[in-house]
Amino acid sequence: MRRWTRSTSFATSGAASSGRGPACPDGLYYLLTDPNRKLFIRLRSWIVRVFFRGFGMQKVMLVFGTRPEAIKMCPLINALKIHSAGFNVVVTVTGQHREMLQQVLDVFNIKPDYDLKVMRSDQTLFDVTCDVLTRLKPILEEEKPDAVLVHGDTVTSFAAALACFYLQVPVGHVEAGLRTYNIYSPWPEEFNRQAVDIITNWYFAPTETSRKNLLSEGKPSGHIWVTGNTGIDALKTTIRKDYSNTELDWAEGSRLILLTAHRRENLGKPMHRMLRAIRLVMEKYPDTKAIYPIHMNPIVRKVAHKELDGFDRLHIIEPLGVLDFHNFMAKSYLVLTDSGGIQEEAPSLGKPVLVMRDTTERPEGVAAGTLRLVGTDEGVIYREFSRLLSSSEEYAAMSCASNPYGNGHASEHIANILAEG
Repeated sequence: MRRWTRSTSFATSGAASSGRGPACPDGLYYLLTDPNRKLFIRLRSWIVRVFFRGFGMQKVMLVFGTRPEAIKMCPLINALKIHSAGFNVVVTVTGQHREMLQQVLDVFNIKPDYDLKVMRSDQTLFDVTCDVLTRLKPILEEEKPDAVLVHGDTVTSFAAALACFYLQVPVGHVEAGLRTYNIYSPWPEEFNRQAVDIITNWYFAPTETSRKNLLSEGKPSGHIWVTGNTGIDALKTTIRKDYSNTELDWAEGSRLILLTAHRRENLGKPMHRMLRAIRLVMEKYPDTKAIYPIHMNPIVRKVAHKELDGFDRLHIIEPLGVLDFHNFMAKSYLVLTDSGGIQEEAPSLGKPVLVMRDTTERPEGVAAGTLRLVGTDEGVIYREFSRLLSSSEEYAAMSCASNPYGNGHASEHIANILAEG
């Protein structure tokens, strides 16, 4: 992308001829140019967009469709909107998730410009891929963005990037370079992210490990930036000191275990083993309580109720919005999960994470000591979960380990990179 630069023909007299832009009252000029006047950044961005959009101003479209994507893209949307470059920001959601996606949009006060509404009952990977491709095409043709940003490894991201490739629209990949190098673990995410990176023009790698993955694949070094993870940026909006919830009141005085389990590759026997091990450990430690915000998938719900019903120190609750979930995580003692983004968020809050997967695309967290990969074997989960509950030294080593996922300014960094061209 090319940043708009003012032609010398616009310089007429006074302030303009001195390089200050078109002549205007000193007070207004101060508001528009002083970078420390944060209260007026939004005013400045609006004026820049209004006056200069016709002179090559960058139009950036962001496409996402799931709750995890939204958590990581919404901070970037807001960073682009207030950036001094005056980006013309277009937000397109696919609706791969519906209610859970809307909850995140509401927290960050994001109103999409387009909604593809692809979600349908019993939707398949085929459905989502085809619907995103066909419904995004006319929008891309109408808007003609200078860049389209996608995130991570969802079917939405893959299909959106493919649509851009067919129309030769440049793509920026937020959270590029994560790898397990096992195409079926996680499935289909590992394929999706590798495929997106074949198409990508701007690689926004969250960590140095991700950057090295991209370089090893022959991606051009001049197109790769280590930005940190935008999910950490989101915590600045969602974590509240005065947050309260009746479930947290119920867990008061106990060591709260936060549990999530929903991945496709863990459905069936692996999930039975995971949940059975967790229950057995908690029965051994009466000072623990657990909260399990359960996924909407009926298969997940059937397994969870079979293994956990009747255990009164573990509450199965409906899915939490992002604000609630982040604050539950902040109040927890440790986290057991097979999710991806939680592997980044929880360590930023000083919470040890046991990852119930055979592989992880976030090995830097394992190397740093904030994550421990325990797989789905009942005996391994029992052993490692028990170790963190019984050993204060083991717990401290994980909870105090350094967070490798950035300082909460990834969105600002990405916006600056795009502004520079």
